[in-house]
Amino acid sequence: MNEHPITIKTAEPQARVVSDALDRLNVLGWSGGLAAIIAGLAASFLLFGYAVAYWRNADMDFMVIYSALAMNDGKPQHFLDHTAYLTIVSVKSWFQLWHGLGLLDAYTLPAMPPASDAFDAAMTQAVRAGRVLAFLIAAMCVLVFAGLARRIFRDWRIALVATLAFALSGGVAVHSRILRSEFVAACPVIFALMILIITGRRASRARPLGMAVAAALCVIGLENKVQAILLIGMVPFVILPFGGPDSASVAFWRKAAASWLTASIAAIIALAAAWVAWPLIATGLDRGLLDAAQFHPLLLNRFGVYQVALLVLIGGCMIAYATIWRISAAETLAAMSAVIAGASIALLLLDADYNTANVIAVINPLEKMLIFADANTADAASGSSLAAVVLLLLDGLASVLARYSFVLHSSPRPTVFLTWLIIPGIVYAWRRGEKLAALQSLMLMLAAIGIDTLGVRRGLKIEYFIFTDPWIVLAGAILLERMPELRFHKWAYAIAATLFGLHVAVGQAEPIKYAFKRSGPESICEWNRYYMPLMPLPWCPHQP
Repeated sequence: MNEHPITIKTAEPQARVVSDALDRLNVLGWSGGLAAIIAGLAASFLLFGYAVAYWRNADMDFMVIYSALAMNDGKPQHFLDHTAYLTIVSVKSWFQLWHGLGLLDAYTLPAMPPASDAFDAAMTQAVRAGRVLAFLIAAMCVLVFAGLARRIFRDWRIALVATLAFALSGGVAVHSRILRSEFVAACPVIFALMILIITGRRASRARPLGMAVAAALCVIGLENKVQAILLIGMVPFVILPFGGPDSASVAFWRKAAASWLTASIAAIIALAAAWVAWPLIATGLDRGLLDAAQFHPLLLNRFGVYQVALLVLIGGCMIAYATIWRISAAETLAAMSAVIAGASIALLLLDADYNTANVIAVINPLEKMLIFADANTADAASGSSLAAVVLLLLDGLASVLARYSFVLHSSPRPTVFLTWLIIPGIVYAWRRGEKLAALQSLMLMLAAIGIDTLGVRRGLKIEYFIFTDPWIVLAGAILLERMPELRFHKWAYAIAATLFGLHVAVGQAEPIKYAFKRSGPESICEWNRYYMPLMPLPWCPHQP
């Protein structure tokens, strides 16, 4: 009998392997994911946008369409509040195209039938044509955002998640189905910021060309809505921490002869472009025209003061960026020249369908904004009391923070839930040594909060979310890229899936609410005589 004990080997318990949450979120791949995002936007547009009654989103659909119809009849742009210049010009050309294809009968004011059933049919046709254009612009901007995000983030899965968050944000949800000026104003500036991040991180000979494109995009945004000046003013500060080991100038920009010759040529081009654009700038600063438009100077009783200050600020930040990230003096000069050239060339777009009111608004954006400000804001801006300015800003900041909490002030804005993760994520990234990523994300969040604080004075309507939603999305994506271990946390996928559900539910809530509203179009009669004097509406009292 064997007295020795028998040893039985048992397998040691295996540690549970946690999968990468990004893999589970990106099962369709890059191309399939983009196709799904665009398909989802299209489905939402068709269900809760295209088929909605033509008068449901009349502000600003009617105002833009009326101006487009009038301009196709040879009349000047009528709606000039924002200025909505590029939106109106694009709708005007879009109507011409649809008429040429036989898809739109009434594309001018005289072609609109009198107030009757025929009017309803014609206006429905025009509004739906405009909504199709709004959707196409939104879809194109989502694809551009995706392309730029993929250049920023090394992992395409993070780029796709950022694109999904952008596409499902409250701003895109609203602007993909109505005609407003904010979308075409905000997206170019956001794309300019993304281009600056890309070009700043990796040096090349052609980097100043990227600066020129970014400057042109900023001016394009400003031409469509003067509130874009708030975003433009933030960009020089926000971009400062976005550099790295590969940011230093390449050898070409350190060769004395070649680099300074190129910089001199760039300066000559900048001077030529500025000279061509100068008549527009001079018109925008003409005191007689400004007085006739009831513009009041913001500082020192002189127009042009803060515009010069902004140019000095941009130049100073460019020099600071060059110092921090070791960019040569020749490349810095070439980049400054490129910024001047790009901005000047983009300013010439105002000549495409010239209107003096657009010119003075674009050159004096803050004065234009103050025309529509409430009494408290106007008084504070006049410099009557520094304490009043501080109190207004604190009140706006408190309102923004309440909205970001969602609990203290509910909001149809899904990106507020991202802030719940981003703010503690910044602290976590800083403590674990990812200080540059934490600083980059913090700058983006501070910019978003600052812009929203000023936007509170106009009610921070859902249409304004597009100005800051992309900053928040980029802030979150930067943290996610620099802290890959978070993707393997056992709760990572559950949190991501919850955020996706909240984005869909909250982001689509407002379009669905508008689609099922039961109120009629009578409220339009409060302003239609002012904004559409030559187009009577069948449900409003007769206009003389």
